[in-house]
Amino acid sequence: MTDNTNDTEHKHSAAQDASQAATQTTASQTKREFHRTGRMTLYVRRFFRRPSAVAGLVLLLILIFFALFGSKIGKWDYEELDFMSLGTPPSADHWLGTTAGGSDLYAMIVRGLGRSLSIGILSSLATTAIAAILGTAIAFFEGWFEKVGMWLLDMLLVVPSFLLIAMIVRSSAGTSGWLWLTFGLTAFGWIGYARVLRTLTMSLRELDYVHAAKFMGVNPFRIIVRHLVPNLGSVLIINTVLGVVGAVGSETSLSFLGLGIKAPDTSLGTLLNEGQSVILTAPWVLIFPSIVLILLTFSVQMIGDGLRDAIDPYSRSGGKAE
Repeated sequence: MTDNTNDTEHKHSAAQDASQAATQTTASQTKREFHRTGRMTLYVRRFFRRPSAVAGLVLLLILIFFALFGSKIGKWDYEELDFMSLGTPPSADHWLGTTAGGSDLYAMIVRGLGRSLSIGILSSLATTAIAAILGTAIAFFEGWFEKVGMWLLDMLLVVPSFLLIAMIVRSSAGTSGWLWLTFGLTAFGWIGYARVLRTLTMSLRELDYVHAAKFMGVNPFRIIVRHLVPNLGSVLIINTVLGVVGAVGSETSLSFLGLGIKAPDTSLGTLLNEGQSVILTAPWVLIFPSIVLILLTFSVQMIGDGLRDAIDPYSRSGGKAE
């Protein structure tokens, strides 16, 4: 009788152990299934789920690679002149033809694309940084500081920035002109952007953690940099990417009118300006730079749309991130 009782207790204990093990296994599986996904990981997954955004990123990387290393495989330097081939069509010696002055168009496009990308990227990054700091600061301090800041922004918006940038670049010479052009685009490009960020910051400044930081005596600049600006990160990323297109477009417009990059340097706008004067006799001088400019603009635009969908929780690219 005692042996039967011990066997029953042993079986009951084994059943309890098995039940506990099964419960622990199920809990472990549930924990692994519902693990927390980081915000940046979620953004990346949603971005790469959109084929057009991936295609834009690949195309932009190809263009950057072309601008960086395209001169290594070319036969000519952008400053070399071939006086035996003036305005000739594409050939084995000059892959994309030559300009009316004998410059190799392939080498000129490589140089021009790199210069336009440099201006666009540097100007967009600097514009975003300035607008983020000043726009949030104007909203954060409130009172008379906000009134004076908004008055200054309104006054700067009516300044003829296009003419002032042209005057700044016109006074420069040589290959340093692109630096002055970048400075001009940055100096006048942050104003409207700062107004937008100031409006967005007006809701952030009322949050509890901002009031708590003020009460604790945290330095205002530290609050702006550590708490306000990071909460505008999604907007800043999108506008930084799209700002590259705007800066390249402004550079192209100025150079096309002869007010931007000057010889011996070159850019896509400079090539378009040269090509429009010989469109009937040497159309390739206009066609090939135009294609490169369209591809650059199109790729950045697709990347911007992909980032917008990845960051926006209500976009069509949402869904389950796996």
